[in-house]
Amino acid sequence: MSSLRPAARSSLSQAGHAARPSGRAAARSAAPVAVEQTPLTLRAAGPAEPGPGARARMPAPVTPRAYSCRCGRPVFFNNSECLACHTPLGYDPEQGRLLPLDLVVPEQDGPGAQDDPSAALWREAGAAREAPRFRRCSNLDTAAGCNWLVSDAGPAAADGTALLCRCCRLTRTLPDLTLENSELWWNRIEMAKRRLVSSLIGLKLPVASKGEDPAGGLAFDLLRATPGGMPVVTGHADGVITVDVEEADDAWREQRRAVLMEPYRTLLGHLRHESGHYYWQRLVERSHWLGPWRALFGDERRDYLAALNKYYEQGPAPHWGQRHVSAYASCHPWEDWAETWAHYLHMVDALDTARSFGLDGERVQLDYERFGSDAVAGSGDARAGEFLQLLKSWMELAGVLNELSRSMGLPDFYPFVLSRTAVRKLHLVHRIVSTAGALEARTAACAYTGSAGDPAATAEAAAHVHQY
Repeated sequence: MSSLRPAARSSLSQAGHAARPSGRAAARSAAPVAVEQTPLTLRAAGPAEPGPGARARMPAPVTPRAYSCRCGRPVFFNNSECLACHTPLGYDPEQGRLLPLDLVVPEQDGPGAQDDPSAALWREAGAAREAPRFRRCSNLDTAAGCNWLVSDAGPAAADGTALLCRCCRLTRTLPDLTLENSELWWNRIEMAKRRLVSSLIGLKLPVASKGEDPAGGLAFDLLRATPGGMPVVTGHADGVITVDVEEADDAWREQRRAVLMEPYRTLLGHLRHESGHYYWQRLVERSHWLGPWRALFGDERRDYLAALNKYYEQGPAPHWGQRHVSAYASCHPWEDWAETWAHYLHMVDALDTARSFGLDGERVQLDYERFGSDAVAGSGDARAGEFLQLLKSWMELAGVLNELSRSMGLPDFYPFVLSRTAVRKLHLVHRIVSTAGALEARTAACAYTGSAGDPAATAEAAAHVHQY
């Protein structure tokens, strides 16, 4: 298990590898989705009413986002305690649920148990004595404020070091926490990271720290520039995502967004983008997907630094909106993939949240091009219709939320337009994610049962895609 190690300075530590910077350039002509004024339907997720003309059942969320306490009051993803009844709460990433907790009194209290929140044992409130037991992440009482749980059945830290959850284990380096605002910025980054990681786990993508998987694992270095020191560049290199913690300063980030004329810039968006670079190496680079990927995104062997320099000197490619989800995506195939990957995660998580709360915009009449099967023709995907339904649901939801944002005098919720080529790229992301998720689930099942699995079952898993 990797430990958090504070870093008083902010140099990049990957010798011989330059992190891919994540600066964005101007998105000068992204027009908002237009929406006609028609009613929005709100209904709880569940079976449709029987009878003629009944609507299809709302798809279940992949990663649920609506939770309730034992007292029946709503509680939310980052809560560690119910504000109504003060029941302790903890997020179990394996179930994708925020659980109300009962304290399990251990037979013997170990040394220091009263001072370490991870020393106590907990189980879901009201569950049987045989139910799984958990410990709380040792970052609960730090500035990170982590409310995630760690299974008591997992490997323990034999040396008595802090017990970190699946998300906090990924953070390898911290900024100097004695500097002003460092703890606040760490908190904001970890909140965004928990949102990202919960989605990745829900999609059944491989998520492991460098301590658990030195060759293929993921690590986050949260660095802060010091006066007169080297600047921090947010980027990815060989499984390490470097984050300039100043991105957590809302005023600074908004200033950068305005300078670069970006329509959208958030902490969560940065993390989703950089995770795309990581998963390209994990899922595409040495797989059968590389050929189809190059056919859509281009040849990644183009000189990357030269492409970036050209982009910042000359701006985005002409008519970039006809082929890419953003202006920055036009600078190089790697950035095209990372931007498209981030957009896919935006879509899936926003739809998960809407569906978790019973939001359905199916009656909204939108003035946009509705993509049919011809948009993904030739892909060889027999289940392409499921992706098109996901896309339709997203565009309907985004159109309504854009109108709601305008009614509050705010920028559009989703200030992007999807071209047919961008849709084909999103479809490929969907296929890669779905196949990888099915194989990861199969691998986990084999590990749980102790069987190696059979080729037929593995092929069946590879053919599976998530239902949206």
